[in-house]
Amino acid sequence: LVPGNVESADELRRDAPQGAVVLHGQGHEIEGLHLFGLGYAVPPPPFGDWSCNLDEAEAEVLLGSCDAADILISHSPPKGVADRTSTGISVGSDTVRTAIERVQPPLVLCGHVHECWGERGRIGRSEVVNLGPRPCWFEIEAEL
Repeated sequence: LVPGNVESADELRRDAPQGAVVLHGQGHEIEGLHLFGLGYAVPPPPFGDWSCNLDEAEAEVLLGSCDAADILISHSPPKGVADRTSTGISVGSDTVRTAIERVQPPLVLCGHVHECWGERGRIGRSEVVNLGPRPCWFEIEAEL
């Protein structure tokens, strides 16, 4: 799990189901798949003080420890992919995009921008998917 912009990482850890792993600036391995996660809205949206946000510099620090990942899970989409509002403004994160370009995970899962739910795109070898509220299934094989 990664926190969105309506709950803090601590709140999500407190309320997550037993056995769930909350990723926020950290990685985790499941059956040979290396996951890395980043929560919150990056950059901060104009929602006011109630939203959990990171500026680009804070996100860069948290993503800096991601050297490799099979799946990058980011609440915020990368700049330029699945990140346009209903008015056409690109609100994705430059820092998330830079991390994807650097690490090249095969799969990047994001959300946050509701108008782009279900959209897909590529950054280099990485497929980026804005999941939205519907179930999505992916077949993934770890490189051993």
